[in-house]
Amino acid sequence: MTMSKFSSLVLAAAAAATLAVVLPAPAAKAETLYDKLGGGPVAVKVIDDFLANVVADDRINFYFAHADVPKLRENLINLVCGALGGPQVYTGKDMKTAHEGMGIDQAAFNALAEDLVITLENLGVGWHDIRTILTLLAPMERDIVS
Repeated sequence: MTMSKFSSLVLAAAAAATLAVVLPAPAAKAETLYDKLGGGPVAVKVIDDFLANVVADDRINFYFAHADVPKLRENLINLVCGALGGPQVYTGKDMKTAHEGMGIDQAAFNALAEDLVITLENLGVGWHDIRTILTLLAPMERDIVS
């Protein structure tokens, strides 16, 4: 290697080292609530337990009597996980279209929310995170309640 090539390599290495010191390191990806709660496996457990609570809840289970439960489950996993920052993408109907004509009133919506809170509490999710989850999902209420 000639001296000029060596000098160029040394200069390039010195420049790179200087930039590494001067420039901030790339920011670490912020932890999402999805990650904090345990990611996909926990999310699936939440949805499965939630659906079990809904089926057992006589206040609202009749709304789901004719539902395609596997499709509903898949949509709920994608909807909730995506809202919490997970990689899932909800591709189902918009909330207004999906619930049109179902006659869901405020009491039924509140019962569903209660079932979700019970599920989250039973799985050891802290109240701060439960409030965050409810806040993320709350905007759907205006499209679900008729």
